[in-house]
Amino acid sequence: MSARSRGDRTTLDQGGPSPFGSIQRALRLLEAVDRHGGGVTAAVLARELSLPFGTVQELAEVLELEGYLTNQEGAWVLGGAFALLGQSNRRQLLRSRLDRTLAELCDELGAAVYFSRYLDGELTVDAVACADYAPPVEEWVDFRASAHASALGKCLLSQLDHDARRDHLSRYPVARLTSRTITDAEQLMHRLERQPATVPVLDIQEYSMDTVCAAVPVTAGSTVGCLATSLPVSDIHRLRAAAELLAERAAPLMIAMAV
Repeated sequence: MSARSRGDRTTLDQGGPSPFGSIQRALRLLEAVDRHGGGVTAAVLARELSLPFGTVQELAEVLELEGYLTNQEGAWVLGGAFALLGQSNRRQLLRSRLDRTLAELCDELGAAVYFSRYLDGELTVDAVACADYAPPVEEWVDFRASAHASALGKCLLSQLDHDARRDHLSRYPVARLTSRTITDAEQLMHRLERQPATVPVLDIQEYSMDTVCAAVPVTAGSTVGCLATSLPVSDIHRLRAAAELLAERAAPLMIAMAV
């Protein structure tokens, strides 16, 4: 079953697969494998972790793709990615994994994909994967000044505390970009505070009347980040499935940042 079809089984209204639940299960799985120095089968892991065999096998295969596990004659052992953690090239390893993840998502979604962070009081777009068939959003207003109107901006702001949100909006006041933009700061604050961490954030023509977007959090340690995608408004029917796929793919990035 493809990643797209797995994501299609849930909806945004139901919350979909939680990236935070996935990272917790994956870290528990890594800890369990570490306790078995000589390797351990998925069946034994399923019993120890009280998880379905299929869930354990799927998580292990994802971690294998990311280099954190290796299968040796049917038994799972820790992979070579752990040898690089803590070394000076860890940043390059993470960047390479990020670029690969975004490129794969762009190809699978047929849409531009972004990784954004909130760092030192500013929104930054650190990486973008796009193509001729998947052009990026035209940045007609600086993303830093329009966080209140974009999916990635609202996703990042929703991860901040109340005072940090207030500080951002004091430096970048809400402004009307389209007829759908929220221009009431108190209403925006209320929505950000009530945004569930497991539900993708959407932008339905708030930044541009030509574009719809979705974003999901990528949070680990002090990192406040998100994965986002944009589609032309004519493809709004694809946004729900795209958001669910983003939520699924956010988990490996959080694992990489957390371990």
